[in-house]
Amino acid sequence: MTEAIAYLVGVLVVVAGLALSIGLHEVGHLLPAKRFGVKVTQYMIGFGPTIWSRRRGETEYGLKGIPLGGYIRMIGMFPPAKGGDERRLRPSSTGPLQSLADDARRASAEEMAPGDEDRVFYKLSVPKRLVVMLGGPTMNLVLGFVFLGITITAIGLPAQTPKVSAVSECVIPVAEADRDCTPSDPPAPAAAAGIQPGDVVVALAGQRTETWRQVQEAIRASAGETVPVVVERDGRELELTAAIIADDRPALDAEGDVVLGADGQPVLERVGFLGISPSQELVPQPVTEVPPFVADAVVRTTGIILNLPARMVDVANAAFGEAERDPNGPIGIVGVGRLSGEVATTDVLESTRERVALMLSLLGSLNIALFVFNLVPLMPLDGGHVAGALYEGARRQLARLRHRPDPGPVDIARLLPVTYAVATVLIAMSALLLYADIVRPVTLGG
Repeated sequence: MTEAIAYLVGVLVVVAGLALSIGLHEVGHLLPAKRFGVKVTQYMIGFGPTIWSRRRGETEYGLKGIPLGGYIRMIGMFPPAKGGDERRLRPSSTGPLQSLADDARRASAEEMAPGDEDRVFYKLSVPKRLVVMLGGPTMNLVLGFVFLGITITAIGLPAQTPKVSAVSECVIPVAEADRDCTPSDPPAPAAAAGIQPGDVVVALAGQRTETWRQVQEAIRASAGETVPVVVERDGRELELTAAIIADDRPALDAEGDVVLGADGQPVLERVGFLGISPSQELVPQPVTEVPPFVADAVVRTTGIILNLPARMVDVANAAFGEAERDPNGPIGIVGVGRLSGEVATTDVLESTRERVALMLSLLGSLNIALFVFNLVPLMPLDGGHVAGALYEGARRQLARLRHRPDPGPVDIARLLPVTYAVATVLIAMSALLLYADIVRPVTLGG
């Protein structure tokens, strides 16, 4: 029962975090819209039937039954047809596609009350429209910074530390690394010196060491030397002596990664060998590490979204065939909930600190994904409105340079067929991810 409760708590934490992210995304649209005088008639979290709402002033705030997003409703999202009246809009032509545009304009106009003519969205300047439409994604980016920033600076990132996790019993050549020690193998220097698992190397060869990289460099530079090794054990510092041997070991680059040759095998070099392994722990990072970490997350997420069609094909092959599900591929809300439940209950994570770090990372990654995805320049996404505003600004600027009349607002209502097509694709992808997350889920272990 305890495990079931922990699983449920993990799911609820991420659901609450996702609801907060969606709600603040819409706040990012709401506040600048109201600040610029646009009449906002609704602020809703979710879609479908309304389960709760309350009107404050001219805006209805509420929750809807399907918690898969949110929206604010601003009057005058679509401009009237060219030459048409703002309040009595007549179809400018015939045909099913034009009817969609005219219906949208008519619905937009019906929300206008006397005196609202100058409070419509399309009359905002291009810069103000950009602020309104970019406010939502920007809020998700800020939340991504907050969640990932807390993870990095307060909890830490996985890193190798000077705490000894294992001590080699003997010296085994790299080429025979898979075998066990034999009586003919010489004892490893660390074992002979009395170093034990759990010891923290605080100094080696007269140099203080705070990172595993410093320990590693001091060992490799002390080949053939007998050096003092200071370790912290049970809260006390002990000074030991180790006779570091020279041995052929993989060469390392400036980042501490193994250097590979043209044949793909490690390049060996003659360096010092002690026979200890580092521990993997969460190490808090400085605040300066947050921006590049978030930037890298944005770049990686952008790559995933650019390759989304191919990745969705992979999801379909896994859901309906025998292919393996890519653990780094897209997942839906059910998959996110499952992962959060696993984070709360898995034995792979040894501490609450690790669980909190992974939960915050998950929420941070979700917000980065919302930020990038909403910038895709297709309606009904925010990026579609941004693209329309930029096109309108460029068109007006070009007319000004050519000394021509103002061409007026861009009629984005004409893009509604594309909008419905994109929305249909998004619904289909959501349904596919929902099915795949049920029949072939991505698990914490991959």
